Amino acid sequence: MNCPFCMHDGTKVIDKRATSDGNINRRRRECLKCSKRFTTYEQIVNMGLTVVKKDGSLQSFDKEKLKNGILKACEKRDIPNDKIDATVNWIEAKLQARSSPRVNSTLIGELVMKKLKMLDKVAYLRFASVCRSFDNIKSFEKELKELKRGVKDE
Repeated sequence: MNCPFCMHDGTKVIDKRATSDGNINRRRRECLKCSKRFTTYEQIVNMGLTVVKKDGSLQSFDKEKLKNGILKACEKRDIPNDKIDATVNWIEAKLQARSSPRVNSTLIGELVMKKLKMLDKVAYLRFASVCRSFDNIKSFEKELKELKRGVKDE
């Protein structure tokens, strides 16, 4: 690791911590030459995933696209960004843990809905209405009834 101040290649780690979601290591380093301190972050680079869309087309998994879809469902809801980031990281970890690098978009949608259902019911309904292609009010009512039934069971 090169020091960003003097470019010397000798540094020592003086503190190491995992982030709250455990996916990134934060390291506090000190240069052995100029003694200045700086922070680095270390994370695992995952293998590329390929998403199989409903129409059969293929595209690369895009973590930002996933996050943007969740953010859209959570718009104007009081949901902290760290919970959304944790949701995105959880979904990506689930997908990476699979044996195949190909994943159906419907599986991604189901994972998102599972987490949103626990996080915020309104965001869940917003996402489900798009993911499940509600084409009429009956579909929406059916999902709402099931959601209400689940709330009573809790």
